Amino acid sequence: MKAMPALRSRNFRLFFAGQLISLIGTWMQQIAMIWLAYRLTDSVAMLGLVGFASQIPILLFSTLAGVWSDRIDRRRLLLLTQFLSLLQALALFGLTVSGAITPAALLMIAFLLGCINAIDLPARQAFVAQLVTDRSDLPNAIGLNSLLMNGSRFVGPTLAGLLVAAAGEAACFLVNALSYLAVLAALAAIRVAPRQVRVQPALTALRAGLTYAFTHPQIRLPLFMVAGFSFFVTPYAVLMPAFARDIFHGDAQMYGFLVGSAGIGSLSAALFLALRGTGGFATGLDRLSAYATLTAGIALAAFALAPTVTIAYPLLTALGFCVVITVAGSNTLIQTVVEEDFRGRVMAIFSTAFLGIAPLGSLAIGTIGELLGVRPTLLLCGLLALGLGIVYLQRVKSVT
Repeated sequence: MKAMPALRSRNFRLFFAGQLISLIGTWMQQIAMIWLAYRLTDSVAMLGLVGFASQIPILLFSTLAGVWSDRIDRRRLLLLTQFLSLLQALALFGLTVSGAITPAALLMIAFLLGCINAIDLPARQAFVAQLVTDRSDLPNAIGLNSLLMNGSRFVGPTLAGLLVAAAGEAACFLVNALSYLAVLAALAAIRVAPRQVRVQPALTALRAGLTYAFTHPQIRLPLFMVAGFSFFVTPYAVLMPAFARDIFHGDAQMYGFLVGSAGIGSLSAALFLALRGTGGFATGLDRLSAYATLTAGIALAAFALAPTVTIAYPLLTALGFCVVITVAGSNTLIQTVVEEDFRGRVMAIFSTAFLGIAPLGSLAIGTIGELLGVRPTLLLCGLLALGLGIVYLQRVKSVT
């Protein structure tokens, strides 16, 4: 508990335990959906479309959802979103096990899940601040939340690869549906004090949130950096089935191992951030994020040129490490300076910058990958990310 003081809070322990189970199921479904899309169509462009459909709602709706998150009970809102997620997982399981699944149906379900996530993500990130009894434990709670998300990113894809190879994609969808029961039980047991909210007209509240975020230098700069990073780097995952099957001549199990390798790096980075300490936690995170962006560009370019899967695995581990340092580090920087009245809206803007921009990158990378090939496409993305890191590092040095 001393190294992870946020776990002293009962509410945070409940949240952590429920999310631990649920997020593993979420990653299993995500991996199975992408593999199913490639199996049904043999199209790299389709991989980009699935990524686009599942995340474009975050770009369209997340900022408005942030207004909602600042105005109503976040616990009840999360109970609703998690229950709806359970229903979509059951629908996906039913369509797949019956053989009725089609590419169009897969895209529609991906879009539906994206709509649910557009509401869920800002509320979930803002809710973490309500779960710790000591405000000084908040940075550690953010780090542990990142550890949780990225630990599941390591376990989920590995299990998904094994389960898809043994029992098919439908089994992963069923496991995910059942995993939501854990988080629903945890949310039902959590008790938080009512928040004092200032109700404004929705558009007025949205405008105030945008103005606050983009006039605050410690929030604006990491937001723009994360948006660029999300476009150039994070969509690399949509091309992993093509690398597994066509470049390295593997199957769903190899695909799971590729994504799991990135997950090892992500887990290591999240553990590093969680154990970094509470005193002066955010000190130096801006420069660390900039250097991580630089390194991510190098790792992505090197992965694009990797001649064998043996070399690809450690490169993806390095890439996963850098992605979490960049994104979770920026999240921590923002959450430690944002005012509570604006937290839901700012976290919605962050979700838009991170996950809302990613579908545009997924669509672009899938389309370009279809035309130029997956290796040249990821090489270009790596070089652009390297340039982004150089620019961000210069900006950070100029304001510190």
